[in-house]
Amino acid sequence: MDRKFVVAAAQLGPIARGETRASAVRRLCALMREAHGRGARIVVFPELALTTFFPRWYMEDPAEIHAWFETAMPNEAVRPLFDLSAELGMGFHLGYAELTPEGRQFNTAIYVERGRIAGKYRKIHLPGHRENETWRPFQHLEKRYFEKGDLGFQVFDAEAGKFGMCICNDRRWPETWRMLGLGGAELVMLGYNTPLHYPPAPEHDHLQYFHNELSLQAGAYQNGMWVVAAAKAGREEGCDLIGGSAIVVPTGEIAARAVTLEDEVITATVDLDRCAELRKNVFNFKLHREPQDYHLITAPKT
Repeated sequence: MDRKFVVAAAQLGPIARGETRASAVRRLCALMREAHGRGARIVVFPELALTTFFPRWYMEDPAEIHAWFETAMPNEAVRPLFDLSAELGMGFHLGYAELTPEGRQFNTAIYVERGRIAGKYRKIHLPGHRENETWRPFQHLEKRYFEKGDLGFQVFDAEAGKFGMCICNDRRWPETWRMLGLGGAELVMLGYNTPLHYPPAPEHDHLQYFHNELSLQAGAYQNGMWVVAAAKAGREEGCDLIGGSAIVVPTGEIAARAVTLEDEVITATVDLDRCAELRKNVFNFKLHREPQDYHLITAPKT
């Protein structure tokens, strides 16, 4: 693949609690076909794209919990998406809940090229809480249902260049972007499910879209990388999720932004050589970083 190509972010509208994976995959396939029709070579889907955002409910029965997880990837339900990727010659990023053979549970994303998994990431910055907090209008139990990711912030070789991934809350932490930047990532893909209402600090509700773009733009600019971010959006099972899916240039400028809260494809032309505009100048890590003075960043938590 040439280093200049079209990339797409495929925003999803709400997925109902009772919607089947097969239904969700049909929607993903339709979005992939639309992206391909616009000339896209890569499409980015949201976090937990195969189901509703189940951490909003408190559950104790392991069988009920595990029903939301994938034990293999691809599996029968997701196979059509892999087959379509191979047929169209497209890469795609997909977020899902992963249950390992050892019984470990992760919030996971993969990058697939031509039907094969080329990269994998497990979410590190898990937000929310572990126990049933009945005062909340909805729960955010990621710390209950997922372990902290154990793969680190990997950068991998894709056909076009060096890619990386993160998931939702990871985007708020500058360390995420710096680790991916230090690894040489030229394009970072991520999905998110972000409620419009944040119960612990409702005074920030009006800032949710601003904080989303602030995180994406800062990460892109301060590390000289492209960012492709796809939302699950709209009113899902009584919870309003922001949209705002975006494609961000290494300069921090927004090249494309979603305008609905529904299934929507946005596209932009990516030129990975533009990363050098930042990395050879303002953010030349070798020349300007002073890591000996950053020791508190990696000091143990207290």
